Amino acid sequence: MPKRRFEVGCTIEVEHTASSLHAHVTLDNNLELRPGDEVTIQGEPIDPAFGETCTLRRNAVVKRSSWLEDQWTRVAGRFEMTELLENSFTEWRKV
Repeated sequence: MPKRRFEVGCTIEVEHTASSLHAHVTLDNNLELRPGDEVTIQGEPIDPAFGETCTLRRNAVVKRSSWLEDQWTRVAGRFEMTELLENSFTEWRKV
């Protein structure tokens, strides 16, 4: 089953400073993404130097998941969350 695919504009905010290293993408028109959807940002890689913050405009390609992929992603996500809850965060003891 082919995926529904379309382009949409987006704003990318990148910060590479001592207090933060992050990149945020905001799709135009407050486009809502669903589980299983894929987003690919078009254009050259963004590599700001240390201390820089930049905001860019690019196009993004959104591939919508099928109903079955959507449901599978929801189920798989619940199991992965359960796996995280099984971990223990206790202090390590020196022997």
